[in-house]
Amino acid sequence: MHSHSQSQRLFYLCLLVLLPLATPDLSSDRAALLALRSAVGGRTLLWDVTRPSPCAWAGVNCEDNRVTVLRLPGVALHGTIPSGIFGNLTALRTLSLRLNALTGPLPSDLSACVTLRNLYLQGNLFSGEIPEFLYSLHDLVRLNLASNNFSGEISPSFNNLTRIRTLYLENNKLSGSVPALDLPKLEQFNISNNLLTGSIPNKLRSYKSSSFLGNSLCGGPLGACPGEVDNGDFNLDGSKKKKKLSGGAIAGIVIGSVVGFVVIVAILFLLCRKKSSKKTSSVDIARTVKHPEVEIPGEKLPELESGGGYGNGYSVGAAAAAAMVGNGKSEAANASGGGGGAAGAKKLIFFGNGPRVFDLEDLLRASAEVLGKGTFGTAYKAVLEAGTVVAVKRLKDVTITEKEFKEKIESVGAMDHESLVPLRAYYFSRDEKLLVYDYMPMGSLSALLHGEVFCFFDWICILLCLFSSVVITLFL
Repeated sequence: MHSHSQSQRLFYLCLLVLLPLATPDLSSDRAALLALRSAVGGRTLLWDVTRPSPCAWAGVNCEDNRVTVLRLPGVALHGTIPSGIFGNLTALRTLSLRLNALTGPLPSDLSACVTLRNLYLQGNLFSGEIPEFLYSLHDLVRLNLASNNFSGEISPSFNNLTRIRTLYLENNKLSGSVPALDLPKLEQFNISNNLLTGSIPNKLRSYKSSSFLGNSLCGGPLGACPGEVDNGDFNLDGSKKKKKLSGGAIAGIVIGSVVGFVVIVAILFLLCRKKSSKKTSSVDIARTVKHPEVEIPGEKLPELESGGGYGNGYSVGAAAAAAMVGNGKSEAANASGGGGGAAGAKKLIFFGNGPRVFDLEDLLRASAEVLGKGTFGTAYKAVLEAGTVVAVKRLKDVTITEKEFKEKIESVGAMDHESLVPLRAYYFSRDEKLLVYDYMPMGSLSALLHGEVFCFFDWICILLCLFSSVVITLFL
């Protein structure tokens, strides 16, 4: 039995000697894998060697009739990998032999795998210096040699691996200083738990402190070296500190914010003041129209002086007087000519049984201001001499008979709801129609919706909140 095993090994060694003389193909890849199986054993012994193609073996992947991936992690491989195996697996792109018990140096013919992109050898017992041929594998993207027994210095030749993104060398016996590595695509880097000394190069100081712990290193995330000034760019966990603004910069920003805030407040104040100035001021009836006493039923109606009128549209009294004068002469003629004064005179018609605290004569003498204009007329705020305040709606373009008007208005006046302003009285003549309501002192619905009254103070509150948020953010 022992002699049979020796003859089998001799056969595979002969294959290794003869393979380099042949052109690499799937058969040569198969022979190399069988030689590896014979050298390191483990679960590779479970491969079905009776199959002519190795592509169906566990951990073996093929493309274009060549072995391109060999993954044998944690399959109890042991011993030393002899040279002459990987020199025939020249199409390998991924080689993973991690978490086994492989020993000795890396086989030198691994340099023949020029298309190798991923090399995972962590968790073994490889020893010796990191071989120079690794630096000629320019397609390497992931290189993991962690948790082995590699010794010697970290070579600056790692800079030849310009495509590398992962370089793990932790938990070895590497010594000396850390070279100035300049690997633009490097994302993952770790050299912790070795025997390294000296200062961390500037290009590597952006990595966390955990990448350098377990050595005698200083600088960067591990704190300043003796004689160096700590610039405080790193936290204890190795992450970069956020640079804070200087006191002068903060003061400048605060002063600029205050000035900008004052300017904005001034502009808003002027805008609100300009808006409020558009509101019409009260105009006394005496300034817009002059008239004698209004006819009490049975007396003659007055006539306006030639310069009178209500063209400015600001006085309810002027509107009412104009309404009366518009048909005053005909009504006066009816009153004096026997038509019956009571029948010809026009007066305010009140709703309900409430007290009549004013009449049309009081309305004529009232001072007023325009509240707003709508589709069916203009609304006024009228202040009577007795101090009573009412809202008067002067209708326009209403061409219905007095009977129809009375029926519609009385139906409106009969409405009683908490959301409706009660209609107190109305006046009807051929040329003028007036509706009298209780005055609501809280402003119009439009003012409440659009903030005409409180816009200035609302904007001050908003700006104060924004300004406070900016200042707090700057100091944080």
